[in-house]
Amino acid sequence: MTRINRPATPLTRQLGLPGAIGLGLGSILGTGVFVSLALVAEISGALLLPAILLAAVLALFNALASAELAAAHPVSGGAYEYGHVWLTPSLGFVAGWVFLLAKSASAATAALGVSAYLRHLTGGDADSLAVPLAVLTSIGVTALVVSGLRRSNAVNMVIVSLTAFALIALIGASLLRPGQPAIDIPSPGVGIDWSLLASATALMFVAYTGYGRIATLAEEVRDPARIIPLAILLTLAISAALYIGVGWAVVQASEAGVALDAAGGAPLEAVAKALERPGLTALVAVGALTAMLGVLLNLVLGLSRIVLAMGRRGDLPSPLAHVDARGVPTPAVLLVGAGITALVLIGDIRLAWTFSAFTVLIYYAINNLAALRLSRAQRLYPPIVPALGLGGCVFLAFQVPWPVWATGLALIAAALALRAVLSRPRSRRLP
Repeated sequence: MTRINRPATPLTRQLGLPGAIGLGLGSILGTGVFVSLALVAEISGALLLPAILLAAVLALFNALASAELAAAHPVSGGAYEYGHVWLTPSLGFVAGWVFLLAKSASAATAALGVSAYLRHLTGGDADSLAVPLAVLTSIGVTALVVSGLRRSNAVNMVIVSLTAFALIALIGASLLRPGQPAIDIPSPGVGIDWSLLASATALMFVAYTGYGRIATLAEEVRDPARIIPLAILLTLAISAALYIGVGWAVVQASEAGVALDAAGGAPLEAVAKALERPGLTALVAVGALTAMLGVLLNLVLGLSRIVLAMGRRGDLPSPLAHVDARGVPTPAVLLVGAGITALVLIGDIRLAWTFSAFTVLIYYAINNLAALRLSRAQRLYPPIVPALGLGGCVFLAFQVPWPVWATGLALIAAALALRAVLSRPRSRRLP
């Protein structure tokens, strides 16, 4: 039986099912819905809709693997911990490293998104304010997380509620508007561009991966063996339904000639304006603003727990493993907040999202590989589930432009080389 690495100072188990679902949705319903849907629609057109469904299927395989791993090993760290326990310390380190790379870029994108929608909402479109507002947002969210998870989770539930309401209003307005253009989705037998569909699916997969935050925070979930699998599946189902509805509205707007400008940071605002419903544009802007804040909040939470886990195992300096009397890993949170704030200064939405796609797919490939090593007694699902997830992740990882995956592989190699040179004492491989 696998021996679990028990932390000397455990975090407090305070999250129930609603809180866990809220954290998952708060991580998903942000840049994924308010930026990536329009970004994928710009490059793939109506193929966005099948890409949403294919990405949801792959996310389901990964979600089930994450659920059984988190139930068998309910401590913070996600695939970083699973790699150490069921694979090798090097693969665990790679999982932690690519997670930090991917989600730090996503967090910086979310902070820039908050800035974009805030400026649009207030009528101040001055580009000179974009970075300063994003920096202030990053600092403010970091301070909130340092104040304690319970307070952060309450704020997250408010954010998720506002965001969901805005998205449902947008979907409803799109469905009820007469004269919308028909959507022509190519059929497999009529010259569908499979390479474009695969690339679109890879980009859409990133938009689903917020459910992994539930597993990352496993050490803070009550009754993890029961709550984590259920929370992950419910989170995925709710987000997929919203993605399909919003994706339909985005494709209709695009085919009607609406300029989405995903790189500008506020594409759904353009969709809302085209629907010409009183108050809808402002509602979507507010929903987007709260969604981006939710993503940033949950990424700071998740990334800090990865840093905490890496500090515990010696892959990062040991002071980063400190948990204060309130149950908050303050040094890890502050480091993550500083890193995100630095990335805000050089962030690019398109590049960041594509880079996140590659690194997140590598992360979940390791996650599925670890799930294949579970014993029969630890399994919740058949081995074919993580096997399909592993194959899908490896295939899609290399469907992004080659400079992106080449850069990602180079950064992984450099991190492994630096780890070898530093050669600090580390945990031996666990059986």
